[in-house]
Amino acid sequence: MRPLDPRLLRRSRAARGFLAAGGALALVQSAAIVAFAWSLASLVTGFIDGMSMADGVPFLVLLVAAASVRAVAAWVWDVVGSAGATRVKAELRSELLTALEAEPEGLPDFPTARIATLLGPGLDALDAYFGQYLPQLVSTIVVTPILIAMAWIADPLSGLVLVIVLPLIPVFMALIGMATQVVQRRQWESLASLSRGFLEVVGGLSTLLLFRRAERQTARIRAVTDEYRSHTMKVLRITFLSGFTLEFAASLSVALVAVSIGLRLVAGDMMLIAGLFVLVLAPEVFLPLRNVGAAFHASTEGVAASVDAFDLLDAAEQAGRAPVRDTAAAAEIPDAGSGLQLRGIRVVRGDRVVLDGLDLEAGRGELVAVTGESGSGKSSLFAALLGFVPIEGAAQLDGWRLGAGAGADARSKVAWSGQAPALLAGTIASNVRLGDEDADPALCMRACRLAGVELDPELRLGPGGSGLSGGQAQRVATARAIHRLLARDAPLLLLDEPSSAQDADREAALGDALRELAAEGRIVVVSTHRTAFAARADRIVELEPAHV
Repeated sequence: MRPLDPRLLRRSRAARGFLAAGGALALVQSAAIVAFAWSLASLVTGFIDGMSMADGVPFLVLLVAAASVRAVAAWVWDVVGSAGATRVKAELRSELLTALEAEPEGLPDFPTARIATLLGPGLDALDAYFGQYLPQLVSTIVVTPILIAMAWIADPLSGLVLVIVLPLIPVFMALIGMATQVVQRRQWESLASLSRGFLEVVGGLSTLLLFRRAERQTARIRAVTDEYRSHTMKVLRITFLSGFTLEFAASLSVALVAVSIGLRLVAGDMMLIAGLFVLVLAPEVFLPLRNVGAAFHASTEGVAASVDAFDLLDAAEQAGRAPVRDTAAAAEIPDAGSGLQLRGIRVVRGDRVVLDGLDLEAGRGELVAVTGESGSGKSSLFAALLGFVPIEGAAQLDGWRLGAGAGADARSKVAWSGQAPALLAGTIASNVRLGDEDADPALCMRACRLAGVELDPELRLGPGGSGLSGGQAQRVATARAIHRLLARDAPLLLLDEPSSAQDADREAALGDALRELAAEGRIVVVSTHRTAFAARADRIVELEPAHV
């Protein structure tokens, strides 16, 4: 049985803190259990020997105090487990999001659906691990040896029996854990497959309805759902079987100790107080192990998710360590003045060179159109300037370095819009002002006018900008980039295919608006396939694949 990927304890400070606090609580629980067993045995044997009620009061007080301390420790365990799970999940999500932000092109083995499942229900399953499984595991490591030692001191023969029979339960747990790990992994993969299939169907729903293929996808979702249900039932079957096995083994072990004590008490070979003390301790010796087995199955989904999380982090680290030829020193700009200046720009995506040897200068007041066939590197150039992909060469804006590793001050000088609108649920105005909500409302109106957004700014959109046509969504995204440009007084505007979904009249109006922005002393760079739109620029830079 694998309790958790050890990388969690190496990476998470919250997890290490949880274990330290858990060890202290386990020691308190051990002392409370021993005190409870000793006071109860003393109280019973004392009354049998004729002890007065007054003489039994100290033992009664100790009995109640020990029970109270144990109850409080169990409550603190719940609080610490809940807080620990929250902190660990926050740390993991922060690391995962940071890793994904550093790899905007994504990782080969981690599609969007798998990542969404991991960040959502996957990490949420760690609640059961920290709230149920890990406390019992710590108790097993700390409490069980202490109780066995106390039982051995009171009665060596009972201690020897406990030492002999106790390893049987971990053996059963290991065998059950190996079987559970296989079916749990399949269940987790089925959940990821179900999420991926559902997202694919939602994303292509309009196309499926158009070509009347929705029913086929309904059958596909039904099949994946049945597969997930089947794997879940297998996990439950193993859970119930393992619970019965562990309970039977623990009960049989306690019975062996009880029979041995009973026979020796009858024969007069053992004192009653020692026998009662060991009889009270014996079930407590096996209780943490039984609870570990019962809680293990509730935590396995979180274990599988944590393995996925660290696999993703390792993959991101490997991608980050991929060798990149550094030509920045060789392509330094000797006299970096104002404007956009690119020297020897080279962009590599995977093992393919998409841009090589690009030189470009654009001054304030210029509108530059970047053209070229698909795959020539237009979008890759923008991604490199924004820091989304590694860039080789020198790229500067008004003396500020651009690209991967650029500071927040440099990034704030660039406003951009990609090919996908990427709108959010809310009003048009909230989408346009995203990131600059405190800016002058008049800037929102001007940005909408320049981008050709003729809709009511208070019109509410659904998730992903639903409720707008493709052209309308594109204009809202362009307005958002223009609003950022105006609100932050940025010198550079990058627009990737801003007129691809526009008719000729709207395309001409957008060209005039961009010339208006350039005339105010800004640099506007657009990528486009449209010849008419490119003709409205001051300069046209035509790219060829891996060569300019």
